[in-house]
Amino acid sequence: MKLYQALRNVGNFRTVFDFGGRDVAHWFPGHMAKGLRQMKASLKSVDCIIEIHDHIPFSGRNPVFQESLDVRPHLLVLNKTDLTDLSNKQVRSRKILKTLEKKGVRNVLFTDCLRQRDENIKRLVPMVVEIIESTPRFNRDENTNYCLMVIGVPNVGKSSLINALRRTYLKKGRASRVGGEPGITKAVLTKIQVCERPIMHLLDTPGVLPPKIESVETGMKLALCGTILDHLVGEDVIADYLLYSLNRLGNFSYVEKYSLQEPCDDIKDVLKRIAVKLGKTQRVKAITGVGNITITVPNYTAAAYDFIRAFRKGELGQVMLD
Repeated sequence: MKLYQALRNVGNFRTVFDFGGRDVAHWFPGHMAKGLRQMKASLKSVDCIIEIHDHIPFSGRNPVFQESLDVRPHLLVLNKTDLTDLSNKQVRSRKILKTLEKKGVRNVLFTDCLRQRDENIKRLVPMVVEIIESTPRFNRDENTNYCLMVIGVPNVGKSSLINALRRTYLKKGRASRVGGEPGITKAVLTKIQVCERPIMHLLDTPGVLPPKIESVETGMKLALCGTILDHLVGEDVIADYLLYSLNRLGNFSYVEKYSLQEPCDDIKDVLKRIAVKLGKTQRVKAITGVGNITITVPNYTAAAYDFIRAFRKGELGQVMLD
């Protein structure tokens, strides 16, 4: 199909996502409630709170944390900058900073904790020291070492940040387990040293979602970023929202990746093509008038999972959802 015809078809794509009246499952298991209580109990020994988020800097923030942030100095770290819109990074960063400043957040740092060398990681300790020294420490005023608490919703890179700091300042390996799905850190851990000069420890914490997500679309963004377990929302629904989001942003990288002929707005058609290309099929029994036969059909769930994973790994281009 000619290019102008394909682009004309894009003009007919969805401009609004139909959530079908569904309500996103709220993922707030027992270890989250317990972790939140432990976090509040540990605040007396904390000098600064590091709140970490990924490429949904507004939707991904948990309002439950606000009362905790009000009582301690606060640094907001926006992680996974490798997945944000690098082609327009400076303009986008300024817009994010301006919006956050209106919300009262002035200390912000962009990072990519999975890179072996991230220059902004080197800026974190000096920033934290400056923030702490500019505010009263009260009962910790005589302590020469610093204790920080890392908080955020699930799967945004809290443990990766701790490990990146240890690589940078202590030249040591990881101290916190890192995983690709929410729920790896299930309790507040003991202190983990991340710096020698000054002596600085971090408390890793479980990711905590708000008990009630403010809107279905916010929940869908969280699910797309891996903050909510896929099966609670449905891989097919998440994949459809991903396709809708990519088309809305004019990002058609999936066309080349999966060898499609043109951009498409039908998730079933896209998943069928992905399944065929990757060999993700399954054999099922079909009942006919002459008996049962076994046929090969596309495995839509496996195709949806591959599509979602490609987005989370940055293989579908640089995307900022908020």
